[in-house]
Amino acid sequence: MTGPIEEAGATARSFLDIMKQQPALLGSVMTNFALIAFIFYALQGAAEYRDRLTKQVLDNANSIHTILSQRAISCPDDGPKFRIQSDESKPAELPQPPAPP
Repeated sequence: MTGPIEEAGATARSFLDIMKQQPALLGSVMTNFALIAFIFYALQGAAEYRDRLTKQVLDNANSIHTILSQRAISCPDDGPKFRIQSDESKPAELPQPPAPP
């Protein structure tokens, strides 16, 4: 009865025998591993850059908010009230387009 270690060793030996017979396949496997390592490294760097950029944007927004809140002037309650629509009771007349000749 063989153990899992012996089975793994036999599988590794058969894999190495196949790779000895086909060096192009070995080069392809090595290239794929190198590509995976490069992609991992590139995405790790991109994630760090994105985290740093997000932190800078939030810090900038907080500093702008602080500056604006320090310079804000509150309106007095007894001042004039501004309304969006007119205080008049009649609707506004729209100008009519000129008649065609």
